Amino acid sequence: MTEWVRRHASGSGRVVRRRPCWCGVAVAVLCYCLSLTPSLLPRAWWLQGLVAGVSAVVGYAVGAVLETLVRLMLRWAGFRIRPRVRRIVRAALGVLGAAAVVTVTAWSVRWEGEVRRAVTLPPQVVWWQWALVPVVAVVVAALLLLIGRAVRLGTRLVARPLGAQVPRAVACAVGVVVAAFVIVGVVQGFLLRGALDAIESAASLADQGTAAGVHQPDLPTLSGGPRSAAPWDTLGAQGRDFVGTATTRADITAFTGRPARDPVRVYVGLRTAGTVGERADLAVRELERTGGFSRKVLAVMGTTGTGWINGQGSKPLEYMWGGDTAEVAMQYSYLPSWVSALTEDEAAATGRALFTAVYDKWRTLPADSRPRLVVYGESLGSFSMESAVDGSLARLTSKTGGALFVGPTYDNPLWKRITAQRQPGSPEWRPVVGDGAQVRFAQVPADYAIPPAPWGEPRAVYLQNGSDPVVWWSPSLALHEPDWLERPRARDVSPAMRWYPLLTFWQVACDLAGADSVPDGFGHRYGTLPTSAWAEITRPPDWTAADTARLAALLESVREPGLLD
Repeated sequence: MTEWVRRHASGSGRVVRRRPCWCGVAVAVLCYCLSLTPSLLPRAWWLQGLVAGVSAVVGYAVGAVLETLVRLMLRWAGFRIRPRVRRIVRAALGVLGAAAVVTVTAWSVRWEGEVRRAVTLPPQVVWWQWALVPVVAVVVAALLLLIGRAVRLGTRLVARPLGAQVPRAVACAVGVVVAAFVIVGVVQGFLLRGALDAIESAASLADQGTAAGVHQPDLPTLSGGPRSAAPWDTLGAQGRDFVGTATTRADITAFTGRPARDPVRVYVGLRTAGTVGERADLAVRELERTGGFSRKVLAVMGTTGTGWINGQGSKPLEYMWGGDTAEVAMQYSYLPSWVSALTEDEAAATGRALFTAVYDKWRTLPADSRPRLVVYGESLGSFSMESAVDGSLARLTSKTGGALFVGPTYDNPLWKRITAQRQPGSPEWRPVVGDGAQVRFAQVPADYAIPPAPWGEPRAVYLQNGSDPVVWWSPSLALHEPDWLERPRARDVSPAMRWYPLLTFWQVACDLAGADSVPDGFGHRYGTLPTSAWAEITRPPDWTAADTARLAALLESVREPGLLD
């Protein structure tokens, strides 16, 4: 054993290659260049460097496998490549690869400008920052290759001694299994578990905080007050924000010029009750206490991962209906959406429990006096509310008086079903479902008129931007070109964007990091568009297009969603 280690340390056994795999380098350069091609959203230079570095390593691995297969085939055929030819090929690949990296990096500035222009950002890119892209890519690739070669070394250290006792194939298999076991154990048991524990700990602390300027309410129409069955300190940070920033009767009167009521807002936090069922029952009791079932409009709202509800989705209803509204929501997690998305079952179970409890009580009320029941959800909240009706359009339209879903995720059951059933010729980013009598999709208010056919009742609206990676990222991107890249494309998708196997999946996944770093109307930012959507869905009496425009202007300062919410 000692002799074996000494011999391989001296280089005679080549446990790890001293020189790079040149076929791997060639494919790595190709993947680097492709990673600079346009995606959905602009990227910071450091993020582009990260994307390029990871892409290059994946390409290197593919190229290394191809080279190994070619060598085996040539050896089987008895063909040998002369050393001089190998040196020439390597030199040519080195020169061409370096030239390709420099040329494509320079040209990608133009591509990046086109993507920035598509989302109404200035097309200029800081040249010295973009020049650092290949530097970051090399550092990232080198680190990942170092890790990969360390794993390879560990595998051979295990397999080589076994080769003297068992067949070589068995020894190699054992080495791979041991290495895989160690890697999975380290990643899951140490890195991943440690990271998730740290995120959970930080999220738990944040959930116990209260934003500046938010105070416990004393109105009987809000949860968390002195007579509420949902104590203030159990609502979570986002729940306290929701009830603590409720629109006031004075604000509504100032906008409409007519007498108004204090809106009802009910929120039940994770800490308010022990189980999902108990929290849902408590939400119904809170609606009864606050008089929510006697209002004109009752909205069941799905939350994002942290329990957050976008004010752009909750406030318009209160202004449009003079405060004669009730809104109810229930927290299912305090983790950011990108973490809690890993456990979608919680979102689905919470949405189903809340809606069922509210609906069961609502249906017992006299039909001529009960409120109009609507549902709302943004991002993971839309998944929660779709799950509440089992992803069925028939259940949605039979059990509700309208629905608004903003920035749905790729896994939304109803969204997937009706998008797949769209009329031939209608684009995936703005599908026409049936004759548009029940469901319509929009990125701008003019889209509500598509198709030009009567729009019946109840109405459901999906707001989705063509450049929103939350909507368009999915595992299928790895192997299948998506329909939303067909022409015509959405106005905010670069005409230069192309689909590449695996690479586009990775690019759009990285776009998620900048989903809320673009102007309103692009990415995962929907601005005041929910205001016009609610006007179309609920059609308040004596409400005009001018009122919608005034309200949208008033609500422009409401905080937009972030990827970490």
